[in-house]
Amino acid sequence: MAELESLETAAEHERILREIESTDTACIGPTLRSVYDGEEHGRFMEKLEARIRNHDREIEKMCNFHYQGFVDSITELLKVRGEAQKLKNQVTDTNRKLQNEGKELIIAMEELKQCRLQQRNISATVDKLTLCLPVLEMYSKLREQMKSKRHYPALKTLEHLEHTYLPQVSHYRFCKIMVDNIPKLREEIKEVSMSDLKDFLESIRKHSDKIGETAMKQAQQQRNLDNIVSQHPRISGGKKSKKEVCASSDVEVKNTSPMSEQDSGILDVEDEDEDEEVPGAQDLVDFSPVYRCLHIYSVLGARETFENYYRKQRRKQARLVLQPPSNMHETLDGYRKYFNQIVGFFVVEDHILHTTQGLVNRAYIDELWEMALSKTIAALRTHSSYCSDPSLVLDLKNLIVLFADTLQGYGFPVNQLFDMLLEIQDQYSETLLKKWSGVFRNILDSDNYSPIPVTNEEVYKKIVGQFPFQDAELEKQPFPKKFPFSEFVPKVYNQIKEFIYACLKFSEDLHLSSTEVDDMIRKSTNLLLTRTLSNCLQNVIKRKNVGLTELVQIIINTTHLEKSCKFLEEFITNITNVLPETVHTTKLYGTTTFKDARHAAEEEIYTNLNQKIDQFLQLADYDWMAMEPGSKASDYLVDLIGFLRSTFAVFTHLPGDVDVHSTMSGKVAQTACMSACKHLSTSLMQLLLEAEVRQLTLGALQQFNLDVEECER
Repeated sequence: MAELESLETAAEHERILREIESTDTACIGPTLRSVYDGEEHGRFMEKLEARIRNHDREIEKMCNFHYQGFVDSITELLKVRGEAQKLKNQVTDTNRKLQNEGKELIIAMEELKQCRLQQRNISATVDKLTLCLPVLEMYSKLREQMKSKRHYPALKTLEHLEHTYLPQVSHYRFCKIMVDNIPKLREEIKEVSMSDLKDFLESIRKHSDKIGETAMKQAQQQRNLDNIVSQHPRISGGKKSKKEVCASSDVEVKNTSPMSEQDSGILDVEDEDEDEEVPGAQDLVDFSPVYRCLHIYSVLGARETFENYYRKQRRKQARLVLQPPSNMHETLDGYRKYFNQIVGFFVVEDHILHTTQGLVNRAYIDELWEMALSKTIAALRTHSSYCSDPSLVLDLKNLIVLFADTLQGYGFPVNQLFDMLLEIQDQYSETLLKKWSGVFRNILDSDNYSPIPVTNEEVYKKIVGQFPFQDAELEKQPFPKKFPFSEFVPKVYNQIKEFIYACLKFSEDLHLSSTEVDDMIRKSTNLLLTRTLSNCLQNVIKRKNVGLTELVQIIINTTHLEKSCKFLEEFITNITNVLPETVHTTKLYGTTTFKDARHAAEEEIYTNLNQKIDQFLQLADYDWMAMEPGSKASDYLVDLIGFLRSTFAVFTHLPGDVDVHSTMSGKVAQTACMSACKHLSTSLMQLLLEAEVRQLTLGALQQFNLDVEECER
């Protein structure tokens, strides 16, 4: 049993020794641990020592076997060492010589290396600069454009710089700085362009007056040209008038103004009649800021913001323009400046409408025009009501017509302005009536109420030329001779014609038909006759100091003026070309006016006669207790009858013309006589029936009877 264990131990030790021989020394630890874990490590050490001795013997055998070769090798190695030393010396010498000879080459090579490095760096630098230079040039160009206020090109340059050039060199620090500055530059361009827009708005606000004046001048010149063309139709050829163009199509008027193809007319129309060219709106205002600002905001995606701002500011300016000065009604220049500013405002807006795409549209323009039209009409109604000078009202009307024609030329509807002019026409008629009331008063106050004497043919023809009077008997009479009427007859007649002319002037350029003009003139003339002239005549007739002679002359004068009414009818017909027989034609009421005046004069005659009779009767001093009558009529009655005789002699001067006036003289005289006699008889009866007369004597009655008989004779 012990032998068996010994054999196993020996086999194990052999295995361990083989493992030690074949195993890496780094991994021998576990093998040795297995030896010390057993109890036979002494025997293992013996085995190990035996194995070491075997290997030493084998090494010794091998060394002995190869020793001679080793000695020979050492001998050869010693020989080689000597040769090697010689070779080393030669190599060292050669190296020294080579080093000495290669120093210059090394220096040259170093220089060449440095040059090649520099060349490479330069080439790389050139390549980089080639990429960077356009960026720097564009940035410099951008700064130059902004400095010179060319903001829209600057914005375009900025776009190219951001999207084309900077991405190629984005890794450079200066490019990053540029990229960071781009939003600031955009904002700066927006602010500067907005500042330019504000300057533009201020500029057009200041120049609206001048622009409007220019536009109205051109409209006036166009109207004058149209008048010349209408007066010379053969010269005009196939040209259309401005009004025909405006009325040709509602669509055309709505979409484009008649002058829009030429930058809204005012902007480049030249006057063909005047040597001096009238400047256009673009000559007075530089529109480029608004175009640039519009483009800039469009590129920046803020077009809507710009449009809203522009429209808001222009609305504010419109309200300021439409606010009339408080003293506008005092002079025509006040109205002219007001109209010029409004026209200038809308000429600019029309120009903007046709030269920009959508900055303003037709709806916006129409809204502004509706507001302007209502405010303008309200202002004109208010201020024109203060005007009492017909000349100023007429000038205002002409100015309003020019104002309306100017804006109508740009496609704005102006019918309401012409409707308002018809209202002003009523006011104009009132101012004319007030003026002619003063004229008639002056004529009537300065008249001498005596027939006009003429000493020669020239004066006679002059008066006949002023007043339509024909009398064959008067023409046959030798000079000097007298017209039956006084000077106020031809003067009043001529002033009535002047009034008609004044009414006609207002109707010009109002686009009224001949019938409307005729109706307007006739109605105004009727007011002049029935109200103004009638009141003036009534005032003259009712004056306290008017005498019977003056009243008789007034009757004569009104008779002749009544006859002249048919000539006034013809006069109106000639200037309006509307026949009196036309339906709805208003008739003149002059005949009634002069008849009423004549009747008032006749009544005044009767009243004055009665008053004179009363004055004479106040002188009556009857002695109702007288015992004997006088030998003749009372003195007061004799004087009264003498006065009546002289008074009735005046009536022989009343006109005795044919037709309805043939019995005028006798009728007035007869009526006056009857009225006087009746009043006298009544007054004499009152003397007898007075309460103070309580008793009478026969002598007093005989004296009274004597006075009555004197009256009968």
